Amino acid sequence: MILLTPDLRDRLFVNGRAPDADHVPVVKFFNPLGEGVWLATELDPNGDTLFGLADLAEPELGSFSLREMASARLPLGLGIERDLLFEGIVPISAWAEAARQTGSIRAAERVLHAAVTARRQGA
Repeated sequence: MILLTPDLRDRLFVNGRAPDADHVPVVKFFNPLGEGVWLATELDPNGDTLFGLADLAEPELGSFSLREMASARLPLGLGIERDLLFEGIVPISAWAEAARQTGSIRAAERVLHAAVTARRQGA
């Protein structure tokens, strides 16, 4: 699987030019066999260093390598994948807070989607 399409790469580069902004995540990567979820908001000019929220054991904001994710070889010939249906919906700060409160990005995603859906239905 191609982890970054040209459109996603462009959006991440644009966000990278404004690194102090509270961007909405552009892309979600995940380990299909277990722990490991990454939400990326920015891509450095080097084309490898992403910034966002990573959850390998506990969620934390920071940088991670696109090359390392792309080169990961998992059992059954699998690798890290991109969530094709992912919608960022809220800024990365909200993701980080929800992930800290719930213990994981996956749990935070359920909570945030429920909150956004409820707000849309109430509006």
